[in-house]
Amino acid sequence: MKKTLFLAISLFIAGSVSAQRYHNPRRPPHRMMRQERRPVDDFYQPKVGITGGLNISNTVDAYNSNFSTSSITGVHAGLTFEIPLVYPLSFAPEILYSQKGYKAETNYGQFKQRTNYIDIPLLAKLRVVRGFNIVAGPQLTFLTSTKNIYDDGFNTVYEERYNNRGDKSYIAGVVGVGIDLNRNVELRARYNIDLQQNTPDDGSVPDYRNQVFQVGLGFRFQ
Repeated sequence: MKKTLFLAISLFIAGSVSAQRYHNPRRPPHRMMRQERRPVDDFYQPKVGITGGLNISNTVDAYNSNFSTSSITGVHAGLTFEIPLVYPLSFAPEILYSQKGYKAETNYGQFKQRTNYIDIPLLAKLRVVRGFNIVAGPQLTFLTSTKNIYDDGFNTVYEERYNNRGDKSYIAGVVGVGIDLNRNVELRARYNIDLQQNTPDDGSVPDYRNQVFQVGLGFRFQ
C-alpha cells in the first residue's frame, strides 16, 4: 500500500512539472514566435545606395516633328540618396555618369555622336503602395566629352573628339517608376528629356534635345 501511494505521488509531481514547462508563458512554442513577427517598414530611415543600368538614347527637335534620329545604347551608373520628408513623400537626389547620343543617316553616310554627361536628378519620390513608387523632377546635366564618328559605309572617314569638362550644362526633366524586388534591391525605369536646346542660338543646326530611356537596378545600404 505504501509503495502504491508513493508511486502515485511521484507520478503526480512529475506530471505537474511537465505541465508547468509546457504552459510557461516565458517560453512560447517556436511556431507561435514565428506567427507574431511583423514586416518592418523603414520608410523614415534615410538611405544611400548605388545604381547602374542601360541607356537607350536619341534626339528630338522641339519645333520639327519630322526631325528624327536613330537610338544608340549606353550605360549609366552612380550614387543614390533618399531622404524621407512626410509619408509617403521623399526627396531622392542622385549623381550619375550617363552616356547619351544618337545616329543619323546623311547623304555622305552614317553620322554617330556619343556624349558623356554627369547628371544630377533632384527628384520627388512618392510611395504609391508598399514596394512601388513613382519619381519626378528636374535634372541638372553637365556635358563632359563628345565623340563624333563619320562612316561612309565602308570604313570610318574620320573622328572628332571634344573634351568639354562640364563647361556646358542643361536642365532636363525626369519621370519614372520603381519596384522593390526586396528590401535592398529596386528595379528602376526612367525617361528623361532635355528642357533646353543643345545647339547654338544662331539656328545653323536643328534645336535637338536628348531623350533617354533608362532601365536598371538600384542597391540600397541601410
